[in-house]
Amino acid sequence: MRYRSRQFATAIVALFLASAASAQTKHNKQDKRDKHEKSVWNYDGGIFLETDGSLPNGACFRVAGRVTSANFFDNLKRFDDDNGTIYRRGKEPITLFPEQVTLSFAVHDRSCSTGLQNVGTRTYLTREMMSQMKLSLYWKHGVDLQPVRKILEKNYSVQPIAPYATNLASELPERFVWTYELAIPSAEVPVTDSLVLIFRTPDGRIAARVAARM
Repeated sequence: MRYRSRQFATAIVALFLASAASAQTKHNKQDKRDKHEKSVWNYDGGIFLETDGSLPNGACFRVAGRVTSANFFDNLKRFDDDNGTIYRRGKEPITLFPEQVTLSFAVHDRSCSTGLQNVGTRTYLTREMMSQMKLSLYWKHGVDLQPVRKILEKNYSVQPIAPYATNLASELPERFVWTYELAIPSAEVPVTDSLVLIFRTPDGRIAARVAARM
């Protein structure tokens, strides 16, 4: 991965290894208004993202995180009805992101199969594999992808994952979780745009792609 830092993230791991997307799926049906069915999405806590990826050598991994920005997402809601989509905080219409948002995410390996698998046959995500992957960030407007520039790395860490069978730790492959916290310029970016993360292998193949969208 091309991002490196001199600081270490501390509390990010537990946040994203849980069900990061659960808060984002608060999709509440409300009463009809002006004879139009209306749905409301609540963005308290930010925009959550999650996806799975894989490498040609058989290693699979999960990416989970969220986009936040101070109090910007507090009480921010999206209203959908037959007339279209609007975003409001209280009665205030919201059309643009703030000048900067924070992208925090974690990466850890996972089994490529949902079935039972012999531990010894799995290919685990290693430090070397992660160091060779390249992360690209884009603002997506319609079908257009604009590269994000002037990204500031706030935190980065690599932490070992303790095995359940602690008495067999010396015999099991090492596993890690990588956590990142990046400051993303977002001035004048419409809230209808999506922040897209693309992980690529050294030969340019897409290993994972996910979008944080409102």
